[in-house]
Amino acid sequence: MNIVFEYPSWFILFCLLAGAAYAFLLYRKDKKLSEVATWIIRTMAVFRFLAVTLLALLLLSPLLKTINREVEKPVIIVAQDNSESLIAGKDSAFYKKEYKEKLQKLMDQLGDKYEVRAYSFADNVKELSSADSLTFKGKQTDISSLFDEIETRYSNRNVGAVILASDGLYNKGANPVYTSSKIKVPVYTIALGDTTIKKDIILSKVDHNRVAYLGNQFPLEVVVDAKQLKGKTSALTITKGNTSLFSQTINFNSDAYTTTVPVLLDAKEVGLQHYKVKLSALPEEVSTANNAQNLFIDVLDARQKILILADAPNPDVAAIKEALEANLNYEVESYTIDNFDKPIQKYNLVILHQLPGVRSTASKILAEITAAEIPVWSFSGANAILKNDLTLASASPRTNESEPVLEANFPLFTISDQLRQAVKDFPAVLCPFGSATADNNSNVLFYQRIGVVDTKTPMMLFSSIGTAKTAIFTGEGIWRWRLQDFAAHGNHDLFNEFVSKTVQYLSVKVDKSFFRIITKNNFLENEPIEMEGEVYNDSYELINTPEVSIVFTNADNKKFDYTFSKTSNAYRLNSGMLPVGEYKYDAKVKVGEKVYTQHGEFSISALQVELTNTTADHQLLFNLAQKHNGEMVNVNDMEKLSEKLNAREDIKTVSYSEKKLTDVINLKWIFFIVLALISMEWFMRKRNGAY
Repeated sequence: MNIVFEYPSWFILFCLLAGAAYAFLLYRKDKKLSEVATWIIRTMAVFRFLAVTLLALLLLSPLLKTINREVEKPVIIVAQDNSESLIAGKDSAFYKKEYKEKLQKLMDQLGDKYEVRAYSFADNVKELSSADSLTFKGKQTDISSLFDEIETRYSNRNVGAVILASDGLYNKGANPVYTSSKIKVPVYTIALGDTTIKKDIILSKVDHNRVAYLGNQFPLEVVVDAKQLKGKTSALTITKGNTSLFSQTINFNSDAYTTTVPVLLDAKEVGLQHYKVKLSALPEEVSTANNAQNLFIDVLDARQKILILADAPNPDVAAIKEALEANLNYEVESYTIDNFDKPIQKYNLVILHQLPGVRSTASKILAEITAAEIPVWSFSGANAILKNDLTLASASPRTNESEPVLEANFPLFTISDQLRQAVKDFPAVLCPFGSATADNNSNVLFYQRIGVVDTKTPMMLFSSIGTAKTAIFTGEGIWRWRLQDFAAHGNHDLFNEFVSKTVQYLSVKVDKSFFRIITKNNFLENEPIEMEGEVYNDSYELINTPEVSIVFTNADNKKFDYTFSKTSNAYRLNSGMLPVGEYKYDAKVKVGEKVYTQHGEFSISALQVELTNTTADHQLLFNLAQKHNGEMVNVNDMEKLSEKLNAREDIKTVSYSEKKLTDVINLKWIFFIVLALISMEWFMRKRNGAY
């Protein structure tokens, strides 16, 4: 530490002279101090001299120069695999007790010379306070995230080495050999687990959709592996409650056997359905925990009921009906207007062909549709009366042969590139003669091309009446598009896409409820249960003043109560992780005197990826160590790691020096020194009557 000045150092003489001159002139012939002892006068003069000199020195802008030296020990990072696969075998007792003691002993030995930072990793990376806190309950292993975390936390630290203790198995993230490239320090690996291939039947995975529809069949693909069990058999069964739905005997014809079993099940009940897939166990298996999986599939009764009403039989009606019936989610009925006598309210969508028309105004049906706010897709050919959404400049009964021109920026739903190309080849349909103008609030899907001229006359457009959506197709002869699709591609897929997407957009209703719970219906067991809530007032504005409560109820009728947290204008809940199973929820909020409720259900599925492969991959650990100039050691030799690290010359203590300049005038103790000098001088003068 030393003091430097921004001005030449000989300026200090002027500061000393200023202090001496001030003190000399003040105390040389002060008549008020004529009777005061000489030593007192000289003491006060010294105080004045020092105070003035110090203040003058501050005018030279002195800087306090300090050099701080910090010694940093090498950091040794110990990373321990905390996943289920380590205790899936018969040596689980060793890892639960003896291994923890060996790991703690190693960390204590390293702590004598190095700064040891310990972490556990599985689903995520966590700091490890001691080896005793290891649980070996991680449901997935992500080694790549460990190296990302090390890079983030220690990029500018004196890291000596990384010690990675694992069985080398990972089932999440990228290959750690590649993701570890950002780590520029030695990596030592401790090989855990057993590389011996043991006898085991494994239900590797069951591929399935999360959602199925009532009355349909839904597929499963069951992947079965068997190791060292040639000549043995196992029974694959699928059950729902106490009911067996599927059974098949599997013969293992090799020691490394694998097969995929396709299964079709019927969706007979609405709601969240629980299925269990199981392989019968053999006595010689190393583990039976990987022989079964639980599935949760949400069965929906979401088939849309669609009514086609026509003024008269027409090939367009048949084309549309066949396109809709290709989608199992639609239940289609078609009638001519003269033969229809059913209640209109039960339908989700009505398709009108040539209605209202010259022959039939269908005024009663149209009034019922409007009152029920049912979406409508109207086909208005030459014999139909155009809707209010379109204004026709001419009332001539003549028609134009018009080809469709797709609006490139159509915003309501997406259209595949294949359909965009196919539309260019769709043949002409018959549209009313004259130029039609669309309402400003409409969205046009197709315009008309008459001859070689692209017009701005709509062929098909979308709009809404109140809360009900409407679509109008102004032409007749859409059946030709279906034939063209088959002629060009050998199927009707693109025509069906056009019809299905139109119907899907029209039939989906906007949720206008005042209370909503937004969540998914299936979580994995290592995921927190997260939900969002929205509450609206009578003006349909988002509010979050009232409290929102929710109750989860599991299959054993055990209840879990929670309250949503408030966000800026909505609600959020993170209830943490819950046990595997099926849950129902009941949410409630009180707005004024009104109480709104929402009910639903969700499932939590077990994660068994750690149990599908229990044969350790020591080759990966060896590759990691070799790549980073380290070494792989066996679990029985892990205590030798301390000696190996001590023998390395590149793991050293680092000393950092930091120079710092501080303005002396900013130091508080300088102020108190000047204040003390002036105060003592004032006290002595006051006491001796100089004031």
